[in-house]
Amino acid sequence: MRILMFGRGVIATIYGSALQAAGHDVGFLVRPGRAAEYGSDVRLDLLDARHKASGRRSRETVTLRLREKLDVDDRFDLVIVSVGHHRLAEAAAFLAPRIGDATVLVFGNVWAEPADAVAPIPLSQVVWGFPQAGGGFGDDGVLHGAVMRAVLLGTGSGDSSRDSTARDAASVARHLIVLEAFERAGFTIRRQDDMRGWLLVHFVADAGMLSQGYRSGSLARMAGDRRAFQEAFRGAGELLPLVEARGVDLRRHRSATMPFRRPGLMGAVAAWASARFALARASLAAHTDPDTAEARALLLDVGAGVARLGLAAPRLVTPPER
Repeated sequence: MRILMFGRGVIATIYGSALQAAGHDVGFLVRPGRAAEYGSDVRLDLLDARHKASGRRSRETVTLRLREKLDVDDRFDLVIVSVGHHRLAEAAAFLAPRIGDATVLVFGNVWAEPADAVAPIPLSQVVWGFPQAGGGFGDDGVLHGAVMRAVLLGTGSGDSSRDSTARDAASVARHLIVLEAFERAGFTIRRQDDMRGWLLVHFVADAGMLSQGYRSGSLARMAGDRRAFQEAFRGAGELLPLVEARGVDLRRHRSATMPFRRPGLMGAVAAWASARFALARASLAAHTDPDTAEARALLLDVGAGVARLGLAAPRLVTPPER
């Protein structure tokens, strides 16, 4: 399968290298000048849970095929877009006239309505998903992180309009392309019927975690800290009215919202797990740092929604001015 990864960030590198190792023809689209800056070789240090539940440490150097432009005769089966939610519209506008009929997997946070987030790419080409991995490039140039076995995929087009059923029926072939690509690379698929709702819940969950990350100094420092997790979950719970105001039925997401409904118990569990299990520690340390451009955009967008609705969210952190 011919696959294009949009960018060479952490998620694109982790999953792109796994797809490449499985025999797919994978290219990485980077900005002009970045191919020489990055170089083709990447050193990985990953806890990889595809092989066992507790994660197997994998250290290797992989060679990636970087490219700085798309040719008019390029034909891709699958384009994977994993960028910050604030860059998604820009990425979609760039890709739409260049990728033909390729299936597009949107693989990350979304806060805008789905049709708006990816315009002008037709929704019939889009599959919505979410990675279960994270990490960061250290000062040594090594990508340190963790990747879980499961990948989350929505079962529909992500369109909440009345004619979405027809679009969902037409998207079956698109989903099969994504399934084939990831299953061949050793991943399992976890399906989500209400992907739009799940993405919105996850967005405010991130806001709760990032707010507490600011207070703790970093997300990595939260490992083993029961009170920090409890405050993060309480903060996310204060933001759930934002999601309900967008028409999401939280009863369909009881497992995802459990930590926010029982922050005392779930905070203790999260602290215990992050202190005991290497994979949990790595996942937390690999999470987005609280002061990146993406994290700041996320907190500012949530803050704007809180202000618009006049909600009380005292635990939400507004990033300081730069």
